[in-house]
Amino acid sequence: MPRYMLIMRTTDAAQAASADIDFEEVINAMGAYNAAMMEAGVMVGGDGLSDAAQGAVVTFGEGDERVVTDGPYGETRELFNGFWMLDVPAQADAVEWAKRCPLGPGNALEVRRVTDESDFEDYADNEFLQAEEGWREQIAAREAEKG
Repeated sequence: MPRYMLIMRTTDAAQAASADIDFEEVINAMGAYNAAMMEAGVMVGGDGLSDAAQGAVVTFGEGDERVVTDGPYGETRELFNGFWMLDVPAQADAVEWAKRCPLGPGNALEVRRVTDESDFEDYADNEFLQAEEGWREQIAAREAEKG
């Protein structure tokens, strides 16, 4: 079954407006949303992100040029705040779950299909694509060890 990522984006204005909302109400609303997705068996992962002021951006230039900019960022139009991974039959199902999210004005959820091996059929003999399954197993084993 395909997987879809719901990418939570917000604006500076929406974040400022949410400052007046009781944070426990936000936790409860998001918790109920997550619980509904778990109950339906569609959520396979997701996390929120710390404030952009605590982050950094690596911008790629010509050749080996890399510029690191620490947050907060100048004129930010949209901030990436978090994500959910859903395992649903079609994009329409992911969109329906996105529409149920308890976000306020100025926020958006981008719905994107996660690529899978079928997207890379023309490159099936690529050594890195062949190694990917083993990497997934290693990641799962590490996560299981953390327990």
